[in-house]
Amino acid sequence: MAAGLGTRLRPLTERWPKPVLPVDGRPVIVTLMHELAAGGFDSFVVVTGHLAEQVEELVTPLPYRIRLAAQPEALGSADAVRQAAVEPPFLVTAADTVYTRGDPGRFWDAFEESGAAGAISMRRQPGRPAANRIRAEGGRVVRVVDSSDESGFTAAPLMALGPAVAAQIAADLPGPPFELAAAFQRVIDAGERVEAIEIGKTRDLTDPLDLVEENFQYLR
Repeated sequence: MAAGLGTRLRPLTERWPKPVLPVDGRPVIVTLMHELAAGGFDSFVVVTGHLAEQVEELVTPLPYRIRLAAQPEALGSADAVRQAAVEPPFLVTAADTVYTRGDPGRFWDAFEESGAAGAISMRRQPGRPAANRIRAEGGRVVRVVDSSDESGFTAAPLMALGPAVAAQIAADLPGPPFELAAAFQRVIDAGERVEAIEIGKTRDLTDPLDLVEENFQYLR
């Protein structure tokens, strides 16, 4: 998903979309796609929106099977996945996050082995917003968003969607914005299992300070 407006990174994102901004001096989306390919993923759908041409210019030359899809309006993560028009099961990730090496592949393997309806990644990483807190019990997600949870886990934007979750993308979700969290929660409330899979540290571009810290570590 590379279609977001990146409002918290303004004014930078008035000129550049978040996925083309760097971590370690390299565009986040390029690093991410190389990591996904190393994890065994061999085809990609990149959903673009805000300043789409900059994202497309970066990813089109990459040596992978890539299809571009447009999200005409910023109507949320579930709408972005809807525009991708992919048959389940499939992996979804935000395009502004760098994962610990090997984590995307390990996450997908764990999902496939679980037989669950879907999976959401989570990490123990101090400083993440309370709005990202997730409640898990016995290895399964209970509440996709739970700001009162005190476990120390927050959700990361790496998710696996099986047919039951994907079906909710096409359903009448609350919104706009239409969010993947609502689709997952509906499936959980219906009694399906959504796996909670712990991953390592993520590196995210959320505000302008992140851009400095992730590229000029001596300034920390």
